[in-house]
Amino acid sequence: MIEENVTKLLKELESGNSLGERVTLVAATKTRTAAEIARAIDAGITDVGENKVQEFRDKYDLFQGGNRHFIGRLQTNKVKYLIGKTYLYHSADRDELIEEIATRSVRAGIVSDILIQINAGNEESKGGYPLGQGLETFRKLKSKAGLRIRGFMAMLPFTEDESVLVPLADAMRELYDNARAESGDICYLSMGMSNDWRLCLKHGANMIRIGTGIFGERTYPAKPI
Repeated sequence: MIEENVTKLLKELESGNSLGERVTLVAATKTRTAAEIARAIDAGITDVGENKVQEFRDKYDLFQGGNRHFIGRLQTNKVKYLIGKTYLYHSADRDELIEEIATRSVRAGIVSDILIQINAGNEESKGGYPLGQGLETFRKLKSKAGLRIRGFMAMLPFTEDESVLVPLADAMRELYDNARAESGDICYLSMGMSNDWRLCLKHGANMIRIGTGIFGERTYPAKPI
């Protein structure tokens, strides 16, 4: 099933997004085994993304290949475990976290690539900078030592109402285009998951994060009674 799902997705993504841009497919590997991830890579996946630091660390040496993304909410005190191992941080959602990534990157003599997370729907349950502060935040951070801003990430509200989703997706693309006009480092608009990725590609995303659509429904260990 994994191989078939990857093949089908990659085939659909061959033509790129609505603007003809190449789309990067990140396999969201939360709770997935190293063997499952290896199967996805063998089938053509080039990028994998973990949500939890512990899983990132536990699996890091267990499979070969694939750019390693960190796509989950990141606690400041756990940044030290990811420095130098992460291809791209998707969830740079607050000043304190970004400062920690920058400081530890400088200390390690590296430059870390990050996406500024935007709370496009202004939802209390999600982190990220307000949409209206996105460009200002980018300008504040674009010359910060230890960092390279590669674009933006957003999780749209969980709804099928396109009258809600389309304006937010279009506003994210506008933010991306404005930042890209000021910096050649900008190349990713990470927006779209298993439930909404087609809509996001139609409105300018060029990186999507798919878990269930590759691996099937997640199964979680039963909690002790």
